[in-house]
Amino acid sequence: MSEMIGFIGLGNLGLPMATNLLKAGYALRVYNRTASKAESLVAQSAELMTCPTDVVTNGGVVATIVWDDAAVESIVKSDGFLERLGTGGIHLSMSTILPETSKKLAAIHAQHGSLYVDAPIFGRPEAALAHQLWIPFSGPQQAKERVRPFLEAMGGQGIFDFGTEVGAANIVKLIGNFLISSAGYSMYEALVMAGKNGVDPKAVVAMLTQTLFNAPIYQSYGKRLAENNAPFIQSRIPLKDIGLFKHTAQQVESPVPIANVLQDLLQGNQG
Repeated sequence: MSEMIGFIGLGNLGLPMATNLLKAGYALRVYNRTASKAESLVAQSAELMTCPTDVVTNGGVVATIVWDDAAVESIVKSDGFLERLGTGGIHLSMSTILPETSKKLAAIHAQHGSLYVDAPIFGRPEAALAHQLWIPFSGPQQAKERVRPFLEAMGGQGIFDFGTEVGAANIVKLIGNFLISSAGYSMYEALVMAGKNGVDPKAVVAMLTQTLFNAPIYQSYGKRLAENNAPFIQSRIPLKDIGLFKHTAQQVESPVPIANVLQDLLQGNQG
């Protein structure tokens, strides 16, 4: 019989990742604030629970992929969550949050004998479905070895180990998202200029992403931006993540001049 996994958060990434786990033969207990998002999973044998704690099995593994630090903390501090997870249980935290939040939560888990691994995700929903996610992770070695097969089953084409210090993978994620947002806004600005000068943005992207910028981010975001600029610059996600990047950098007095400009630009485009 396959191991039961608890899964909390069925948003744009969580849902395809949970779907992949079911297809790989794992048993799932799932929770989402909007229960209707779990319908497709329930149809494939997942158990839908009415509160976060109910997905947890003693000594088991529970994955969370939710919006922000406050959402993760509220789950961990919900009545009975840590007590039920218990000795040897693992919380696989896959949200984009501050490294200091992960460190704080890891300490709380340790008080109950459970373990905390941070494993944020690089990849869009279609990449999850295609098993093309990139996943950095950090935390206790034994816990990482136990959850690696789950990460692969969720859609990880590459799992990168950043050591035993909790929070390290969160830093990698914030750096990656900062670079993605920087590239994305630069492409947006460049393609608007091309279009206003009568040059086809799609043709610009086609040429440059086959030559000077032959990289997945430029290819995927370039194509989307050439077709429709609005979603990237109006999304709440880049602005949230730039804020997390700035906070983490400022904690160690690392300069953030580009992040400051990028934050101002993104704030100016919020509807």
